[in-house]
Amino acid sequence: MRILGVMIAQHAHRIRCAAAILLAALGLAACSSTPATGNHAGATAASIAKGQVGVPYRYGGNTPAGFDCSGLVQYSYAAAGIAIPRTTSGQWATMSPVDRSDMRAGDLLFFEISGKMSHVGLYLGNGRFVHATSSGRTVSIESLGSGFYRKAFIRAGRP
Repeated sequence: MRILGVMIAQHAHRIRCAAAILLAALGLAACSSTPATGNHAGATAASIAKGQVGVPYRYGGNTPAGFDCSGLVQYSYAAAGIAIPRTTSGQWATMSPVDRSDMRAGDLLFFEISGKMSHVGLYLGNGRFVHATSSGRTVSIESLGSGFYRKAFIRAGRP
């Protein structure tokens, strides 16, 4: 009986620790009386997106079960307390353009793929970004300076 009591106490401790980690990862957005704003929301969204590295790509996905590029961006900003459009084109249309030299963590990065603007990721800082690429792959971190993404980059935007 005593062993059962110890096991229950250990399990309860693990649950409390997991809950604390989850709240910290979400930036305590649910406990806030007002949503995060400005650079803080962008940095929070970038951190949340970075936490999704390894999640599989899923066309139309916008949950940790699977993401497409714009779904990852929308999910990350929603968890940071900011509502943004679901689609890449909607995100493009509503973001304020940002000069490459002024980019901050959380800025959206738009790319031209196959001759049209059709991909988005979240800037992490230091020339790196996180994104959900394509079927068969997972959410990953890339360098904006790599040949493909350097050439495909169109502009950055900020909510």
